[in-house]
Amino acid sequence: MQVRNGRTILTDGPFAETKEQLGGYFLVEVRDMEQALEIAAAWPSARIGSIEVRSVKPEVSESTRH
Repeated sequence: MQVRNGRTILTDGPFAETKEQLGGYFLVEVRDMEQALEIAAAWPSARIGSIEVRSVKPEVSESTRH
């Protein structure tokens, strides 16, 4: 994910399309991927680099909950 000129750019795939460099990581508890993307888009690093957003555990849909 990148934010350029106020526009969020998403790239679907296993890795961000950048040169490999790890600036750190954050573990954020959110209700869904949409909220995770909102938080990532607001992060200052999204304006100068890329942010990779990954799920730590699989999402659970209402139909698979017991």
